[in-house]
Amino acid sequence: MKFLDLAKVTIRSGAGGNGCVSFRREKFVEYGGPDGGDGGRGGSVWAEAVDGLNTLIDFRYQQHFFADNGRPGAGRARTGKDGEDIVLKVPVGTEILEDDQETVVADLSSLGERVLLAKGGNGGFGNLYFKSSTNQAPRRANSGQPEIERELWLRLKLIADVGLLGMPNAGKSTFLAATSNARPKIADYPFTTLHPNLGVVGVDGAEFVVADIPGLIAGAHEGRGIGDRFLGHVERSAVLLHLVDGTSEDVVEDWQTIITELEQYGGDLANKPRITALNKIDALDDDERAEKLAALGRAVGGPVMAMSGVSREGLIEVLRELRARIGERARILATAGEEPETWRP
Repeated sequence: MKFLDLAKVTIRSGAGGNGCVSFRREKFVEYGGPDGGDGGRGGSVWAEAVDGLNTLIDFRYQQHFFADNGRPGAGRARTGKDGEDIVLKVPVGTEILEDDQETVVADLSSLGERVLLAKGGNGGFGNLYFKSSTNQAPRRANSGQPEIERELWLRLKLIADVGLLGMPNAGKSTFLAATSNARPKIADYPFTTLHPNLGVVGVDGAEFVVADIPGLIAGAHEGRGIGDRFLGHVERSAVLLHLVDGTSEDVVEDWQTIITELEQYGGDLANKPRITALNKIDALDDDERAEKLAALGRAVGGPVMAMSGVSREGLIEVLRELRARIGERARILATAGEEPETWRP
């Protein structure tokens, strides 16, 4: 299945059916009278977060969603049939935006959440509705309300506990493959990861979800490389794991590049809890390892962990630290009376 996290759709609700002007005429019935029925209601357009989806690929092949119109009323006080509603089934974590791609209409962050995007028009009244003691033969009926048409953007933000950050070839995909059953593409050239990957990681009997996104380079916020739009997939993470390539000539510069891109991206992403780890230490001797850990520690202003996704050195310690940070965030949310977001496939 291909991954798609941004799609544009055109939706239109159904128009209401017109009311009917009709009079009762039957043989051997002395008195007739108005009997025009009301028009039916137009169908509405809804969006619902459902289980079993983690991509918007379905909206690449169908972009138009038009609900049915309501049927007009008829004689003998018959009401027109209502139009069928349409439900857009989207993955959990989908944001719905206006055509400007900035105004948020809805954020479907929990399973089963449902939002009305375009309400169907009400049906018009038939002439039976207007009958009164002073107007016993009305010859008027209402038209149904018109439809509503909108162009919207769907943007998927995966819900994961941990988000991986780093330059291209920092070892993010290797980390995911070494700690989970995910099998992302791994190669010795930049940008082998072209779309986010998810993996379920277990440590000490606990499980959490890790999201791997394509690497960032300097100027990603300006569109260089793959850009920074995939950062949206780690916005909901409890903690970020920043992997720095230990074989790089300047680990501090690589670290600072990612931090700058997080700040340029905006929002609260740069302030999210973050663990920094020097990766690929299996390729370093003791002196190089100590020197780069010290330099990176001074830049970070805190502890830096050391690990290798290939030799698995330090891997368990990193996973335990991630699990502790996730538990800490869950306790903070529980104290505040909020429910932590949990990922569902």
